[in-house]
Amino acid sequence: MKKENIYKFLYVISLLLVIGFMIRLGADYFKYSNINNSTPFYAFVIERVIEFILPSMVVWIAAKVLKRKYSK
Repeated sequence: MKKENIYKFLYVISLLLVIGFMIRLGADYFKYSNINNSTPFYAFVIERVIEFILPSMVVWIAAKVLKRKYSK
């Protein structure tokens, strides 16, 4: 893979993390039950944001930096 195309790969990884977040949160929603869990559902949302969205943002920013570096 050329160095100039690495940023495209990183954009795909970032998109896959966001899709993984949506799938995992959907699974949590269908598994969640107020009777069995004392934690509110937003705690699961916060956990998944830390698990998927924050790394996705880091990868996306790295892709932007690399794109700017190789576009010159």
